[in-house]
Amino acid sequence: MFLVGLSGGIASGKSTVVAVLRELGCAVIDADVIARQVVQPHSKAHQQILQHFGTEILLENGEINREALGNIIFSQPEKRRLLNSITHPEILKEMLKQVLKYFVLGNVAISTGYRYVILDIPLLFETRGLTRLMKYTVLVYCHSPCCPRKADPPFPPTPGSAPCSPGSDPPTQLLRLMKRSGLSAAEAEARISSQLPLDEKRKWATHVIDNSGDRDSTRRQVLRLHTRLEDSLDFLWARLALGTALAGFGGLVFLLIRHFIS
Repeated sequence: MFLVGLSGGIASGKSTVVAVLRELGCAVIDADVIARQVVQPHSKAHQQILQHFGTEILLENGEINREALGNIIFSQPEKRRLLNSITHPEILKEMLKQVLKYFVLGNVAISTGYRYVILDIPLLFETRGLTRLMKYTVLVYCHSPCCPRKADPPFPPTPGSAPCSPGSDPPTQLLRLMKRSGLSAAEAEARISSQLPLDEKRKWATHVIDNSGDRDSTRRQVLRLHTRLEDSLDFLWARLALGTALAGFGGLVFLLIRHFIS
C-alpha cells in the first residue's frame, strides 16, 4: 500500500474528485473532517484555541464558529500560523492512525485490500514535510475560460508554461468560492491568497486533474488516474514485508509452543 496526496486550491472542485474516488471504493482520509473532529468541545485543541482567540468565536452549543474564526485568520496571517500550530499536530496524529488502519486492512486481505490510500489535504503543498510521505501527489485545479484547456488525462507538470497558465488567472476559482460560501470578492480573494498559487502547486504535483470543464470530463480523468494507480506495483513491497514478518512471527510462536509442550 502506498499514499497519494490530494490537494487543490479553494473552490477548485476537489470535492468532485473525492466523490468519484469514493464511488470507486478508494480509501480516502479527509483532513477537513479530521480538523473538525479535533476541535470539538473539551478537546486539547479546543481549549488552546479558546486561550488564544477568546470565547467570542464560540457558538451557543460550545463549538467553534468556523466563519468567525475564518474571518480572523484570513485577515491576520500571524493568527493563521498560530491556529495551524495548534491544530496541525492533532490532525496529523489522527491521520496517521487512519493510515495504519488501512495499512493493516490492506495487508490482512491481500486480494481485496487497498492498494493505495488517498490523503485529502487542503494545505498539502504548503506543508512540504507531508509531500515527502506521499508516493504521488495529485492537484485539482480550475482556470479561467479565457485560457486554453489542457488535455483531459492527468498529466505531469509542464515546464515553461505560457503566461496564461492554469493557476495564474483565478476568476473561475474566485466566482466558485463567492457562490459557495456567500463571500464578498475581497473576502474570497483573502482566502485564495492565503494558499500557494495553483501554478506554484502544479510544479510539485506528480498528477494534475483539470476541473475547469464539466463533471464527465473530470470523471474521465479520475478514472484514468485510478487505473494507473491500481496497476502500480508500488504496494507490493509493503505486503511482502508484512507477510514475511507475520510468517516469521508465526514460526516463532509455533517453536515456542512445541518447546513448552515437550
